[in-house]
Amino acid sequence: MAAFVKFWGTRGSIPTPASWTRVYGGNTPCVEVRFGDTVFICDAGSGIRELGKDLLKRRPAPKHLHLLISHTHWDHIQGFPYFAPVYLPSTQIRVYGRHDNGVSPYQLLSGQMSSDYFPVSFKDLGASIADHDLGGRKMIDGVAVSAFPLNHPGGCQAYCFEKEGRKIVYATDNELEIGAWDVFPDPDNKGPLRRCPKALIKAMQGADLLILDAQYDDKEYAAKRKWGHSSCYSATDLAIQAKAKSLALFHHDPESTDRAIDEKVQWCRQRAAAHGAALNIMAAREGVELKI
Repeated sequence: MAAFVKFWGTRGSIPTPASWTRVYGGNTPCVEVRFGDTVFICDAGSGIRELGKDLLKRRPAPKHLHLLISHTHWDHIQGFPYFAPVYLPSTQIRVYGRHDNGVSPYQLLSGQMSSDYFPVSFKDLGASIADHDLGGRKMIDGVAVSAFPLNHPGGCQAYCFEKEGRKIVYATDNELEIGAWDVFPDPDNKGPLRRCPKALIKAMQGADLLILDAQYDDKEYAAKRKWGHSSCYSATDLAIQAKAKSLALFHHDPESTDRAIDEKVQWCRQRAAAHGAALNIMAAREGVELKI
């Protein structure tokens, strides 16, 4: 069975509708991962609005949805109140995510719909919405779904989907530990592979598709350390070490133009080629669907 991945929101931090974001999109994170009739939704940024409209047009329209929240920073949950299926009594949504200090993403999704922030109350939604915990790994409709932690202020987790030999990893908002400080920044883009956390390499090993935070280039990252995001070169090095087949650069910076993202893709491809890696590298682009 083939799996499908569609990008509905690829931008980080804040929506950026503009002429210079027309190619890769300005909506904040939302990625659909589909195995047959099973629909997984990674994050509920502003891109989830268009996904909701599309789901209602499908025949048959999916009634059971799995929403996986990487973390509850605003750009990853702000689209939820505009997700059309939540207003339909026929829809069942299971919400998964980190439970910190007794607070779940479910509670924070409902909290942002208080009268101080939104005119419609969470309790007035028509859909059946339930809070679930993966417990690290869970079988969902025959798909092995697992979660593992990432390095981001306040915490964040990645999600891995596996079925019948296909493996997809969604890992946004992650600041990679760069051990090779003597070659960073790397002005020639030809330095040795940077040391990445072994746990991440293992979790991502052999993935058909890695969707990785690559918000900055080296120069941008050097000015924004500890902001919780990675250089595209570090993301490339992680994908190489994990022996992934394809890498989608994700969580584009609000200031990155389409042209700047094109340049990052070219630089990362050059870096992979310099290390002899057979790695397909692209930038996540709104509206694009990949068959895995």
